[in-house]
Amino acid sequence: MTNDWQNGAATPAKGAVQLRLADTEAFQIEAGRANAMSSRVYMMLLITDGVGQGLLENREAALLQGACLMLHPLAICRLEAGEAGLTGYRFEFDTAGLQHSAASMTGLATLDDWLVSWVHQFGDSAGGMLLEAEQLHRSRIEGDELERLERQIRFQSLLLSMLRAYRSSVAGEHSQRQAVARSIEYVRAHYAQPMSIGRLADMSATNRWRYTQLFKEETGQLPVDFLNTVRIDKAQELLLLTGDKLKQIALAVGYSNEYYFNRKFKQKIGITPGQYRSRNSGKTRIFAPFMEDYLVALGVTPILQFFHREWGRQEYLGLYGVPDFDIVGDDCKVLSSHQPDFILLNEGHRRWNLEQYSRISPVFKIPFAGEDWRLMLRSIGNVLGRQQEATAAVERLERQIAEARFRLGRHSAKESVAVLRISGQSIVLYGGGDCGYTGPLLYRGLGLTEPDLVRRLASGVRRVSLSLEELQELDADHLFITFEGEEEGRALLDSGVWKSLRAVRARRVYEVDFLAWMNYGVLSHSRKISDVLQAMGR
Repeated sequence: MTNDWQNGAATPAKGAVQLRLADTEAFQIEAGRANAMSSRVYMMLLITDGVGQGLLENREAALLQGACLMLHPLAICRLEAGEAGLTGYRFEFDTAGLQHSAASMTGLATLDDWLVSWVHQFGDSAGGMLLEAEQLHRSRIEGDELERLERQIRFQSLLLSMLRAYRSSVAGEHSQRQAVARSIEYVRAHYAQPMSIGRLADMSATNRWRYTQLFKEETGQLPVDFLNTVRIDKAQELLLLTGDKLKQIALAVGYSNEYYFNRKFKQKIGITPGQYRSRNSGKTRIFAPFMEDYLVALGVTPILQFFHREWGRQEYLGLYGVPDFDIVGDDCKVLSSHQPDFILLNEGHRRWNLEQYSRISPVFKIPFAGEDWRLMLRSIGNVLGRQQEATAAVERLERQIAEARFRLGRHSAKESVAVLRISGQSIVLYGGGDCGYTGPLLYRGLGLTEPDLVRRLASGVRRVSLSLEELQELDADHLFITFEGEEEGRALLDSGVWKSLRAVRARRVYEVDFLAWMNYGVLSHSRKISDVLQAMGR
């Protein structure tokens, strides 16, 4: 490595300092330590030749000709040269001299607001930048004031070109990623149709190689593997929810050949479709995180119950003696030690990264029915071979809804009711009669009235976040509130805005259990009905 690597100044531009790393040589840079006199010393590295690896703030990147690394103050970067070595130019610059013009151009307070650490491969577009860097390197010897001014202007021009090119590439990549995300949803919706990588790439206006790369970054799988996963997931659903023959199921999920379907299913699940169907009927050692409500309603006790460090557990289910499973902190070893026969997941598995549990026992992803609790309960009943218990549970809740509506009567039905979920970060208003954890039950089922604010802001949506100004407009006669966390958000109750609300002034505010109300389950709805009857004096 040349001694030039150690040199340089923290002026806006003093010229390019050449760097050279020999065979497999590595070097660690700490940008902010290059000049202890300033907290705004940035470093820019432009690779001119060779191959290597860069590690910038735990992000790895290949370094080729045309690669650029931007390091903000105090950034730590490690460079490692390949067998051919690595050469390039290093620039150090202090943004103090650039602040006024940058603030005028961008409307931001300082240039530091948009200069962040990044690594980018400019490739073919880097030719002019490399040439300009070479010219700056040649002119690095001190000259008169005009020559120093010229170097500074040329450096700023180079910096501007690089930032423009980087911003343009980032915008283009964002657009590409959006197109790939749309194609992923297309695969999920049209899995039964013939499709190819070429066709999906064309739909995304992306070349095949780049499409495959972005697809894997988004899903963790290659497109063909992802399509097979979606098809096998749907096949599992049909095997347990229907009595269709294997040939019918193969065709329904996109396989024209039953034998090929059998082979792909066994590769993915480890057993044949027929074995899967017979083994998973009537299993009793079940793990179903956040779906325990439905299991208990069907008379099934899970081997573990959902637990979240901030939300707690679903106490209203009365699963005393059933061990907790920390959905964030526990791992496969903990689950494996309880030897589940069967793992039942809904769409929340993506949020909690629960697909990893397929290594322990067969996993079935139940179609998420959301507000349609009847369909959800019957689907789970079909999977567990408890169709009669599902029918009985549906009938029980329907009777409870009808009786509660009668008890509330016409007088209570005229009084408006709203539900708020409060945390330290937000105030959430739950939606109207068709959407959300509460709307279909309170407004459609029990016949209670939606406040004007619900009709105006939350019609047709599950929930909306309210500003303090919007909260002030909430004219509900009754408020049911729940807190996300033990203490978060309770400061709101001491505010003038809160004390001015109609329901607060009338002392018609009722705090309810978080997980009992933030749930679509059958027993959750039963608990809500009981809370409403108790709160409204009926």
